[in-house]
Amino acid sequence: MESSIATSNRVALVTGASRGIGRAIAIELARTGYAVMINYASNHAAAEETRAAAQSVAQGGAEMRICGGDVSLKDDREKLLSTTRTEFGRLDLLVNNAGISAARRVDILEADEDDFDHLIQVNLKGPYFLTQAAATWMIEQKKAGNLPNYAPAVVNISSVSAYAASPERGAYCVSKAGLAMMTKLYATRLAAEGINVYEIRPGVIATDMTANVKEKYDRLIENGLTPISRWGTPEDVARAVATVASGSLPFSTGEVINVDGGFHFRRL
Repeated sequence: MESSIATSNRVALVTGASRGIGRAIAIELARTGYAVMINYASNHAAAEETRAAAQSVAQGGAEMRICGGDVSLKDDREKLLSTTRTEFGRLDLLVNNAGISAARRVDILEADEDDFDHLIQVNLKGPYFLTQAAATWMIEQKKAGNLPNYAPAVVNISSVSAYAASPERGAYCVSKAGLAMMTKLYATRLAAEGINVYEIRPGVIATDMTANVKEKYDRLIENGLTPISRWGTPEDVARAVATVASGSLPFSTGEVINVDGGFHFRRL
């Protein structure tokens, strides 16, 4: 059941927000006055930690809520949006952040088909169809005309792996390349509806997901992998999302915002 009165705060749904980049995004959006629906796949305790941290810095009376759900599953995607309707009555920003890495790093010639399917379902199919459903609701909200200055947006968190080939992580690279094209597709379709779509493309970011390759990237960064010679942080990514969420880029859509220390440069 949809809330009879929408909150006056703008509302964001952030998937995969129990830790890492997603947690930093939820906290930063709360700091800017967004109410946030914090999605998690399985770790309820971690999601509660995110909620508490975000609530502690929230501005403008914004409230934080949590909702479990696997974005690869249709019923869970529907639950995410229905819970957001019930709790907040509106949706201004969808942040497709949920994603998994390969179960194991193996040569592409030895890749497992079941692992490939699972990764693609979470990293690409999930955000593809969650965006479809969220955008449909956003269009309904715009047509209703009940929200002053309503300017909804979608942000996809991808990776430099969208273009940097890693044969031992083939499925992950394919999923992020697909997410990059998904951004262009939805940006094209939704522009006429007044919904902008953006891709935030992180580079080497210090999270749980990269902890097991820390020594490798320490060496690469020391040897000049990126012009800005340090690891990125989840907060670096979160600030980029907050810039988009602020409405500061109203004449941009389909834009790729690199948060990679300059990795995307081609240098001689």
